[in-house]
Amino acid sequence: MSIQAGLVGLPNVGKSTLFNALTKSQVPAENYPFCTIDPHTAITAVPDKRLVILKSLYKSEKIIPASVHFVDIAGLVKGAASGEGLGNQFLSYIREVNLILHVVRCFEDPNIMHNGDTIDPLADYEIIVSELLLKDLESVDKRIPKLEKPLKYGTPQEKKAAEQELALLQEVRKAIDVADAEKVRSIITTASTETIPLLTAKNFLIIANMSEDEIGNDDYTKNTHYQTLVKQFGVDKVIAVSAKLEFELSQLNEIESEEMMNMLGLAESGLELIIQKTYKELGLVTFFTCGPREIHAWPIKKNTPAVIAAGEIHSDLQKGFICAETYSYNDIVELKSEQQIKDTGRMRREGKDYIVQDGDIIHIRFNV
Repeated sequence: MSIQAGLVGLPNVGKSTLFNALTKSQVPAENYPFCTIDPHTAITAVPDKRLVILKSLYKSEKIIPASVHFVDIAGLVKGAASGEGLGNQFLSYIREVNLILHVVRCFEDPNIMHNGDTIDPLADYEIIVSELLLKDLESVDKRIPKLEKPLKYGTPQEKKAAEQELALLQEVRKAIDVADAEKVRSIITTASTETIPLLTAKNFLIIANMSEDEIGNDDYTKNTHYQTLVKQFGVDKVIAVSAKLEFELSQLNEIESEEMMNMLGLAESGLELIIQKTYKELGLVTFFTCGPREIHAWPIKKNTPAVIAAGEIHSDLQKGFICAETYSYNDIVELKSEQQIKDTGRMRREGKDYIVQDGDIIHIRFNV
């Protein structure tokens, strides 16, 4: 499953530094706009403590964690929708991601260039969203005339579908006219009809890039910029990290990293929080296949039926699906072996319509 989260923001807010930390890669992170021209993509493992426990219980040789694709998209500027700063190219990259991670700067540093006169993360966010709205307006205005033909000459079914889509787009256009991105998102996500994909309809998180001095011992909660973001978006939507610190931590081994975190008063890695919240906001859950060779974590969308989940493992399992022998992670932790799970009647045989749950351990029976 190729699901992507895109790091988006104005130039010099810390996107590439954060991306380097997330992926332990070396994207250029110099102090000038448009250092990153092409979008850099990397696959990052999703932290999951269950994997280590399963490996021990099954005495497996290796672990294969679930993963998320992160994309570092070059910094946008005001006027991007009309082509400023390679804007059209950058906006097309945003169209390809499933979740937008808005990186905003929440600290002063005279040695690092900034887009405006003052540090204002909410204003920076609004610049980005304004460009997304303008691009969506262009898309809507191109789409509406294309509905004229089915409205006039289509079958009754085609005419009805075109009428519904036109009504939806007219409602979206009104929301764009008043620059209400949240309204656009609400209209699209609750609509009963389909239309063109819109940038502002994408789900998002806010990553508040803090100074190293503020991130330890939850000092970031006193930062006025962070407080403004939480007031605007809610605490669950805002993740406070220090991109510089997270990059430094990513260069250390596990023991050194833990020692440094303890010294700074960090309860958990900001990167792990970003990855876990990204996974959740993407609407993903994890099921496992387990055996002596490997413990494999498989990411799927919530409410995925067993037959589709089987296809994530291999297309043949989906084609020849017979049933899914299933039990939960909690079952194996409690009973310690598959035999005990069978003996206590907790091993279930589920059909193709069974909705796979987070933490399910599955063995697919198939015949091709």
